[in-house]
Parts: sequence; C-alpha cells; structure tokens
Amino acid sequence: MSSHLYRTLHHRHTSAFLRKCPLIRSFSSQRVLLSGHNRWSKIKHDKAKEDAGKSKQRSALTEEIRAAAKLHGPDPTSNPRLASLITIAKKSGLPKTIIDGAIARGTGKSLSGTALEPLTIEAMLPPSIAAIIECETDNRLRTLADLRYLIKEFGGTMTPTGHLFERVGRVVVLSEAGLSAGDVFDVAIEAGATDVEEGDAGEFVISTEPQETAAVAEGMGNVDGLRVLSSEIVWAPKEESRLEEKNSEILGDFVGMRSPPSFQEAKNMGGANEIVDKLEEDASVQSVYLNVSRRL
Repeated sequence: MSSHLYRTLHHRHTSAFLRKCPLIRSFSSQRVLLSGHNRWSKIKHDKAKEDAGKSKQRSALTEEIRAAAKLHGPDPTSNPRLASLITIAKKSGLPKTIIDGAIARGTGKSLSGTALEPLTIEAMLPPSIAAIIECETDNRLRTLADLRYLIKEFGGTMTPTGHLFERVGRVVVLSEAGLSAGDVFDVAIEAGATDVEEGDAGEFVISTEPQETAAVAEGMGNVDGLRVLSSEIVWAPKEESRLEEKNSEILGDFVGMRSPPSFQEAKNMGGANEIVDKLEEDASVQSVYLNVSRRL
C-alpha cells in the first residue's frame, strides 16, 4: 500500500471515529470534583458545629442532673427537680446510661457502684490562663494520664495554680414568688452570706465563706418563694490574679476589653476555648475554673 493511500485511509478512519464520539474532547472532571469537595466541606463544617452545640447542651444537662442528685438525693419521686431534669434529658435523647451515671456521680459513686475519689488538677492553658480542674473518678491514675495528655495536646502545661485562687461558698437560688433583689439580699446576709449577685431569669448567686455554705443553703431553702438550685464550694480567682486589660502580653485575644472577660467570652474568643470544651466532655471532670470572671 502506498504511503499516500495509507495516510488517506487513516485520516478518514480517524475522522469517522471522532464524529461518533464527540464527547471525548470535552471530558473534564476537575471543576466537578472541586464543586463536590466544597459542598462536602460545608456539610462537614455545619455538622461539626451542630454536634458541638449538642455536646455542650448534653454536658450542661448532665451537670444539672448530678447537682440535683447531690443536693436533694437520687430518688426522683422525692426530688422534683431531678424528676424534671430526667424528663428533659429523655426528650432530648440523652442515653439512659448517661442519666444514670450522672445521678450516681451526684451520690459520690460510679455507675457500677464504686466509690469515687476527688482529684484536683492545676494547669496553665493557652494563652497563659490559670485553671483548676476538679474531678471525681474511680481510677485516679487513668484520669490523671488522660487529662495530662489532653492538656499537653492543646499546648497547656500541668503546673501549680492554686495560689491564684481562693475557696468560696456559692449558693444559687431561684426566686419563684417574684422576690426583689433587695429582699433576697436581706435574707442572704441574715443567713450568713458575704455577697449577692443577681443573675438571669430570677436567679441569684450568693457567695459565702466555705464553712458557711451548707448553713446558708439551708437558710435560703427555708424561705418561701426561693428554691435552691445548687450549693457548692468553688475556686474563685483572687482579685489580683484576674486577667485585665493591663495584662496585654498575657491576654492575647482579650486585649481592648475594658473589664475582665467573662468565662463564656473567653471561650468564644479563642484561647482556652477548645481545651475547656474537651475537658468538660470528660465524664470525670466536674468543674473547670479559670482566672477570668465567670457568670452564670
């Protein structure tokens, strides 16, 4: 076959093939892949935010159940507050094992009935925020190892910080009969309180000396129209150790605020945000105290 004839036949064959398969020339997958990737990233991001919100709600509800069981006992038939919280927890889909575990912890035991031991961990969290973490656990070594790893993973260090805090009794009451702040203040001072702060939705936070906490809670509980929501001894940051605007080299994201940031503001602006959320998710962790102002 001559060279000219071969080229002619080859050209005709190729042209016929391309006419039958016009889509081959427009094959491109890059844009489609990028579009799908972006959409999946948005879905993952939205789902992560939703999951984080649910996790915080569950942690808060679990803590309320524990506090109610500790304050008024683990039997919901004789503890209306606990019965109400259990109903809310079930409606929100909180597993029964978590509810039962929170009630057990309120009585100082694990779900299996093992007595829990208190464990206090002191640490510095980024950006240089002092923290005290109070735990109740049936295995001190395991909890200590788990939290040490978590703190280190987020750039924090376990180091003494207790000298930056002081022990304070705190009683939270709810005014159910429309009592004024002045009325609550008078009753609280008479019961032995040192300070009273008005919170949201009729709640009042009463501070007292640690040794007077139980007596103040009992006195407030005997007042018609007041219901005691919680009674505990907490770690409060000493006045001189609170983060303020002048500590600009420490505050980082907090620079520019005219007053010490609240606990929630500190978390929202970064810094200890992620690590505090992770700590609160640990079943052994009961409370996390920071040397920033904390409002209920």
